Amino acid sequence: MSLNIRVAGAAGQGLETTGGLLVDALVQSGLHLFSTQSYMSRVRGGLNWYDIRISDRGLFSGAEKADLIVTLNEQARDWLRDHLTEGGLMLFNGSEGDGVIGIQFEKVAKEVGGSAIMANAVAAGAVFAMLGYDLAHLEQQFQSRFAKKGDEVVSGNIACARKGAELAADHEGRLDAPSGADAPRAVCSGNEAVGLAAAAAGIKFATAYPMTPSTGVFTFLASVADKYAILVEQAEDEIAAINMVCGAAYAGVPAMTTTSGGGFALMVEGLALAGMLELPAFIFLGQRPGPATGLPTRTGQQDLKFAVSAGHGEFPRAIFTPGTPQQAYDLTRRALETAHTYQSPVILMSDQFLADMRMNCTGLDDTYRPIDRHLLDDPSEDYLRYAVTDDGVSPRALPGSKAFVVLDSDEHQEDGHITEDLDARVRIQDKRMRKLQGMAADALPPERYGPGDADHLLLAWGSTYGPAREAVDLLAEGGGPALLHFPQVWPLDEDAVRAALDGRRKITSVEGNATGQLASLLRERGLIGECDLLLRYDGMPFTGEEIARRLTS
Repeated sequence: MSLNIRVAGAAGQGLETTGGLLVDALVQSGLHLFSTQSYMSRVRGGLNWYDIRISDRGLFSGAEKADLIVTLNEQARDWLRDHLTEGGLMLFNGSEGDGVIGIQFEKVAKEVGGSAIMANAVAAGAVFAMLGYDLAHLEQQFQSRFAKKGDEVVSGNIACARKGAELAADHEGRLDAPSGADAPRAVCSGNEAVGLAAAAAGIKFATAYPMTPSTGVFTFLASVADKYAILVEQAEDEIAAINMVCGAAYAGVPAMTTTSGGGFALMVEGLALAGMLELPAFIFLGQRPGPATGLPTRTGQQDLKFAVSAGHGEFPRAIFTPGTPQQAYDLTRRALETAHTYQSPVILMSDQFLADMRMNCTGLDDTYRPIDRHLLDDPSEDYLRYAVTDDGVSPRALPGSKAFVVLDSDEHQEDGHITEDLDARVRIQDKRMRKLQGMAADALPPERYGPGDADHLLLAWGSTYGPAREAVDLLAEGGGPALLHFPQVWPLDEDAVRAALDGRRKITSVEGNATGQLASLLRERGLIGECDLLLRYDGMPFTGEEIARRLTS
């Protein structure tokens, strides 16, 4: 069984604090957990919520409605009544009445803890009581979170949580909640997973102009900069950010930048520069709905074809599209390895849904294990930076060594010096493009989930993986579909894709955009014909139940 908790109110009311506190406490009970957020692009005000779905089995998607809604203001109380499941309960920060359980969180916090800021502790305690859970794990969170603030703060929050639980227990109504399971006692978000993997893989320079939803990766790297010896630089704009990455990569430093669609649009000239200079530039692209500023705090998958073709001219690049925090961790390292193996730009694509989702994670090792940068230890005196090779990858030496390392944004000879010899142009361009052959041979195949004999196949890329997977589980009885998820969308191992498609008669591409960009890309490569599209582009993420409902309606 699963149960969904929704904490709702206005920006500035401590939703993230309350939600994060509940997540960290509930996961210590051994519960499987999946949390998401919905928020407007306002510093204060608006209607926002933080969802925490718990179960005794693995979760990969959020839910449309909630079994318990904690409303921090009247707007949330009034607007979210229709979001309650049948038999669900609503807890309101105010007076009781009209079908809601009233507990004045702020007033109780002032009376018991001496400060209204402890209202989230009151609310969290009330939630634990209504679910029938022991407060011990919640109290442990106060101990670990606030230990540095002193015993008075810790004891005040614990007292507030106990009072919230006591007041909730006075009301009729309890929810059947899942019991503890053997789930991992750790959770991680998509952004945290990318940042941790990049730091552990040896990133030494990170630069960005802050832009939702990619900023979380940048701030995570800043938080561990001392531990991993990373220089973190907030650039004046995205053009400067990508050019800084190019400069660092030329000097041999593993470097990356983080951005979203609008920022990536400004980076395309620098991306092409990295292509011409054959530099291992790593870009984290967190998507959100466009065009222009669009919906800056919502989710979408609208930049796939843009990323595949971004930059003037033709040059190789690889694009990875993780679907879970665990995949984000694994693919970040693979992306960095690919960039340095092939001396080419590599893009890791995420979105707001994956950036913010938190779920149980294992194997996110924080041990420092730097990737191989594939540098020449002892270059010869006749070294050629862009020597023509069979696989297109030229030996890479560092400037400042005994080799003379020349580079130029114009077309150049093998030695790096500018040229207008057209035969040389073709020879060097062919060398660059041959890298795609190796990248395609190394490309990750699509991953299959679901019944092996299913004649209906769902296609997904990036964060639609989890909701599509849950839809497959919901439709498992009665000959439901299987899922084919693409953790890498460019270049493709086309033989592997054909084998995975296996001549299925019915294909439905599940995508967070208006045009079915993955399906279009596969058609262009001759891998599929016309197929059904199941699309969402209102800025909200899919849920498993939504996909299942739309497939059967």
